Amino acid sequence: MSAKAISEQTGKEFLYKHICTSAAVQNRFRYASVTAETDWQRLTQEHPWLLTERLVIKPDQLIKRRGKLGLVGINLDLEGVKEWFKARVMRETTVGKAKGVLKNFLIEPFVPHTQEEEFYVCIYATREGDHVLFHHEGGVEVGDVDAKALRLLVAVDEKLGEKQVMEKLLTHVPDEKKQVLASFVVGLFKLYEDLYFTYLEINPIVVTKDGVYVLDMAAKIDATADFLCKAKWGDVEFPPPFGREAYPEEAYIADLDAKSGASLKLTLLNPCGRIWTMVAGGGASVVYSDTICDLGGVDELANYGEYSGAPSEQQTYDYAKTILSLMTREKHTQGKVLIIGGSIANFTNVAATFKGIVRAIKDFQCPLKEHEVTIFVRRGGPNYQEGLRVMGEIGKTTGIPIHVFGTETHMTAIVGMALGHRPIPNQPPMDAHTANFLLNASNSAATPATTRTASFSEPKTSGEFNPAKKSKADLPADSLHSILWPLKNMVTGDWKAKPTTLFRKQTKAIVWGMQTRAVQGMMDFDYVCSRDEPSVAAMVYPFTGDHKQKFYWGHKEILVPVYKNMADAVKKHPEVDVLISFASLRSAFDSTMESMQYPQIHTIAIIAEGIPEAHTRKIIKMADEKGVTIIGPATVGGIKPGCFKIGNTGGMLDNILASKLYRPGSVAYVSRSGGMSNELNNIISRTTDGVYEGVAIGGDRYPGSTFMDHVLRYQDTPGVKMIIVLGEIGGTEEYKICQGIREGRITKPVVCWCIGTCATMFASEVQFGHAGACANQASETAVAKNQALRDAGAYVPKSFDELGDVIKTVYDDLVANGTIVPAQEVPPPTVPMDYSWARELGLIRKPASFMTSICDERGQELIYAGMPITEVFKEEMGLGGVLGLLWFQRRLPRYACQFIEMCLMVTADHGPAVSGAHNTIVCARAGKDLISSLTSGLLTIGDRFGGALDAAAKQFSKAFDSGMLPMEFVNKMKKDGKLIMGIGHRVKSINNPDMRVQILKDFVKQNFPSTQLLDYALDVEKITTSKKPNLILNVDGFIGVAFVDLLRMCGGFTRDEADEFVEIGALNGIFVLGRSMGFIGHYLDQKRLKQGLYRHPWDDISYVLPEHMSM
Repeated sequence: MSAKAISEQTGKEFLYKHICTSAAVQNRFRYASVTAETDWQRLTQEHPWLLTERLVIKPDQLIKRRGKLGLVGINLDLEGVKEWFKARVMRETTVGKAKGVLKNFLIEPFVPHTQEEEFYVCIYATREGDHVLFHHEGGVEVGDVDAKALRLLVAVDEKLGEKQVMEKLLTHVPDEKKQVLASFVVGLFKLYEDLYFTYLEINPIVVTKDGVYVLDMAAKIDATADFLCKAKWGDVEFPPPFGREAYPEEAYIADLDAKSGASLKLTLLNPCGRIWTMVAGGGASVVYSDTICDLGGVDELANYGEYSGAPSEQQTYDYAKTILSLMTREKHTQGKVLIIGGSIANFTNVAATFKGIVRAIKDFQCPLKEHEVTIFVRRGGPNYQEGLRVMGEIGKTTGIPIHVFGTETHMTAIVGMALGHRPIPNQPPMDAHTANFLLNASNSAATPATTRTASFSEPKTSGEFNPAKKSKADLPADSLHSILWPLKNMVTGDWKAKPTTLFRKQTKAIVWGMQTRAVQGMMDFDYVCSRDEPSVAAMVYPFTGDHKQKFYWGHKEILVPVYKNMADAVKKHPEVDVLISFASLRSAFDSTMESMQYPQIHTIAIIAEGIPEAHTRKIIKMADEKGVTIIGPATVGGIKPGCFKIGNTGGMLDNILASKLYRPGSVAYVSRSGGMSNELNNIISRTTDGVYEGVAIGGDRYPGSTFMDHVLRYQDTPGVKMIIVLGEIGGTEEYKICQGIREGRITKPVVCWCIGTCATMFASEVQFGHAGACANQASETAVAKNQALRDAGAYVPKSFDELGDVIKTVYDDLVANGTIVPAQEVPPPTVPMDYSWARELGLIRKPASFMTSICDERGQELIYAGMPITEVFKEEMGLGGVLGLLWFQRRLPRYACQFIEMCLMVTADHGPAVSGAHNTIVCARAGKDLISSLTSGLLTIGDRFGGALDAAAKQFSKAFDSGMLPMEFVNKMKKDGKLIMGIGHRVKSINNPDMRVQILKDFVKQNFPSTQLLDYALDVEKITTSKKPNLILNVDGFIGVAFVDLLRMCGGFTRDEADEFVEIGALNGIFVLGRSMGFIGHYLDQKRLKQGLYRHPWDDISYVLPEHMSM
C-alpha cells in the first residue's frame, strides 16, 4: 500500500525537524513516549521538563476523537500523569467497533489557551491536487469540518502562497493572527509536499502571543516514497490500526516483501479462527475474503494476505510455512480449512510457486493432520496443471485431505465447498494441458489468412469509426464522440480529446526495459492473431549500447533493435504510438515524462508498482495536457483480441487460446487488478462470445486512466455490445458510471461488481492488496458503490460468485434481441513451443553441455555439495570445511578441516625471491592488473617450484604400496636417475629444520588416526639426510604424504577414491590456493610502495657471447 498512517509522535518529529516558517513553532521536540515498561526515573532525566510543567497525556495508537472518548489527561502534574496512565495502560478499550489494548502513550506540555486561540487545519491529497481545509474554530467540538471549513485546492505542480491563504482560508481569523497563520500554513504545505505526506491534520492548532502550538496531529505518508525520503524520514515504524495487534509474523512477511521483487502481504485478523487463506494476487485476495464473509465466515476468518508477482519457490515456501505455523498453534473443535486460491496468473509459474507450498506442507504434515486441516486449491496460469498435479500428489502421500481444482471451476467455488455450502465434486473435469494447446492437437491444421478486426459478432465495417447511437436522454449523436472521448481537467476546466481506439491491428509499440519474455509473448499473440507484422518495433534499455535482440515470429527468427535512449527509438520508428514501460519504480517517472515529450506517443502503459503518488499525479497532469492515455501504474496492462496486447496481459499462449483472445468478441471490460482481468477473460470466454477489449487500470489510488474513461470509450466503440466493470473498495470513480447511466451517456448494458464488501464487516481497518483499496469514508465502501450502481440501472450480482451468471444472462438477452449475432469460430495459427517452456513441461529432453556436482546456485540459497550456505556458517565449518565440500564433496572431520587450513597458512608465502613471487612483482611493477600479475606467478608452479605435492604423494605412495623398503626406494630412484620429489631444501637442513614442517608434523601426529605413509617418508628422510643434511622432507613433500594418509584413513573415502584425488591433481591445488594469497600480497605491496618498472641490473647477468662478438 502507499498511504500509511504514522504515529502522532513520528508526525510531530517530522514537523519539528523539517518545517520552514517564520511563525514561532513552540514546544519543539518536547514530548515523551511511555509504555508499561517505561523507567520513569530515567524518563525524567531525559526530559527534565516533566518535573516542572503541567502536562497532557494521551494514547498514541491511531485513535480518532480521543478527547470525546475521554482518552486525554489534561493539565496534570507528573504524579497525576502517572495515576492517569496506570488506570488505563494495558486495559482493553472499545473505539467504535474495534476493541484494543492501550499500550503507547504520549506526554506533552500543557498549553494554557482560550477557545478563540484554537484553529483547525488539514491537508489531503486527491487526484487533481491537494486540498487545504481551514476552520477558525478548532478543538474537540469542531464538528463536521467538511461542511464548515474553508477549502483551497492546490493543483498538481502548483505552489501555495501566503496571499492565497489569507484571501481564501483566513477570512474569519483576527487580523493580528493572519500573518502568523498564513506563514505556518504555507510552511506546513511545503513540509507536506517535501516529505510526501498524503494526509496531515492538526486539531487544534493554537496561536498565542508566544507563537504556534501543534496540539493534536494525525498524518499519513506515502510509504512508496521511501527511496526518495529515507534521509529525512529515517526508519519509520507504521503502527497497526487500533484493535489489531502487531504480530512478529506480519513483520517477518513485511521484511520478506521488502527484500523481494514479488508482493508478499499478511494481516492477522483472528489467530484463533478456523478459516485460513493463502491467495495469489491482490485483487483475488479481496474476492476470496469477500466470499468467505458473504457465506458467514467473517468471525472465523483468521487472516488476510496475498503472494503475487512471481515469487520464487523459496519465498513461497517461507510465506507458506508462516501461515501453516500460525494455523497449527491452537486446535479448533470443527477442524480448520486452508484455502489456497488465486485467479489465472499472467506470468507467474504456478508449478514453481506450488513447489514451495508443497515443501511447507511436507514439513507441517503432522501438525496439519493433528489439527484436522482440510485444504482446498484453485489456480490457473502458466504450468498450472503441473502445479495442481503436485498438490494432489502431496495430499495422497501425506494423507491430508487436499481438493484440487483448475480454471474449469469458478474462482471462488472452493470457498463454498470449504464452508459446506456446496458439494465437493469427486473428480472435477480438468482442462487440457498447456502442451495440448501449444502443440496443436486438433484435427484441422488450417490457418486462416486473416482474423476479424471488428467485433466477433458482426461483419467488418468499411470505416474504422461509426457514429454513436442516440442515447436514452436524446443526446445528439456527435461524430467527435465516436472518435474521441473527452477528459476534463478538473482544475483548469480545459478539455483534451483522446482517441477512442487505443489499439488497432497495425499498432506498433516500443518496450522500455529488457523484458524479453514479455516481448516474446506479445509476438506469439500477434502471430496467432494473424497480424502481418510484430507489434513490437523496438526496445529501449539505457544500460547497454545499441544492439539487436533475437525473437521468434512463428518459426522464423527475427531481430528487434534495442536503443540506449528513447529519442533514438522514436526517431527511427515514427510509426510507433504506444509505449510499454517496464521501467522500475525509481525510474518510471522520469522515463514516462520524457516519453510524453514525443507527440507520436498516444498511449503509455506503466507496469511498475510502488511509484509515489505525487509522481503519478504529475504524470496524469502532463498526460491530460498532451492528450496521452495512461494505463497503470501497477498494472499488467490490457488486451484487444485480434489486435494487440500489452506485455504479459492474458498470460501465456495456452490461456490466450483457451480464453479465445486471438479473435474479438462483443464484451469489453475494465478492472483494477491484473490477475482478476485474466479471470474475467476466462469467465467471459465461458459465458459469451468473448472479449472485445480489456484493460486493467492498476491498483494505485490514482490510476493514469479511470473506469469512466474506458467505459466511455467502450460506449463509443460500435463493436462493443456490453461492458463489464470490476470495481473495488476505495475511491469514488464508480459513482461517475452511475451518473453516466442516469444521464444517458452510457446506453450499453453495464455489468458491475465492486470487490471489498468484507471491509465493512471487520472491526478494524484492513488495507487490502492494492494501494487504492481502502475506504476513507462510507461512500467509498464496496457495499455502498454496489448499491448505487444497482440503483442507477447497472446489472449488479449479489456476489462475485454470481458474476458469471449475470454476464451470461445479459449476453443471452442481447443474442435473443439480435444485438449480438455470434459468428463461426475460426482456428488460430499454431505457434511452436519455446524450448525452455517445453523442457519445463517435461515434453523434451536434451543432454546437458556441462555437468556439475559440487554447487547449485539456482534456488533461493546457494548450496555447496548438498549443504545450504546458511548451514555452512551455522556449523562454523570454516575455509577447510568449504574446501572439503567443493573439492572432495565430503563433510570432512574437524581435524581434517584444520589441517587444510594449516596447509594454506604455511604455503601462503615464502618471500619475494622465489620464482612465483618474483614474477608477480615484476608484472605488478610493469603496471599490469592484479589478475595478470597473479597469473604470471602461478604459471611458474610446477615440478621444480611448488608443484611437488602431487609428485611426492604419487612417488611415496607407489613405493609404499609396492612393499619397497625405504632404502630400496632410495636406491631405485638413484639408479633410475630421478629426483625424489618432496625431498631437499635450498636453505633448510637437518640441523636447521623448517618450522613449517615441524608445526604440521606435531598436529598430524596428534590428530590423524594413522600416519603410515608419513612414517615411511620420514624413514626415507633419515637415509637421505645421512648422505647430505639438506635432503630433508620439505613442506611440499610433507603435505603430499600427510594428505594421502588423511584421504585414506579419515573414513570418508574408499581407497580408489583417495588415489583418484591424488591422480587428478587435488593436492597441488592446496599449494596453488595457499600461494595465491602470498602472490596477491606481493602485488598489493608493490602497488602500495608505488614501485616503478623493474629492470634487471647488468651486474647480475653473466653475458656469455661468442668470442668474435666480445668487446
